[in-house]
Amino acid sequence: MKKVYRLNNLDCANCAAKMERGVCKIDGVKSASVNFMAQKLTVEAEDNDFERVMDEVVKVCRRVEPDCTIAR
Repeated sequence: MKKVYRLNNLDCANCAAKMERGVCKIDGVKSASVNFMAQKLTVEAEDNDFERVMDEVVKVCRRVEPDCTIAR
């Protein structure tokens, strides 16, 4: 399953790159990309494991950019 999410309050292109690297390291993520200009996060993971993966994605994004939220 591949989903695209809107990122709110992502202020830094470097932080976007750190988020992308962190999300790609999560077990179960097939691919991930963060587009700073479009303020979008794309995540691809297995259907049956997607909720757990997204919980981890939220944690990674908060650690890198505490003010950034993912519109789910």
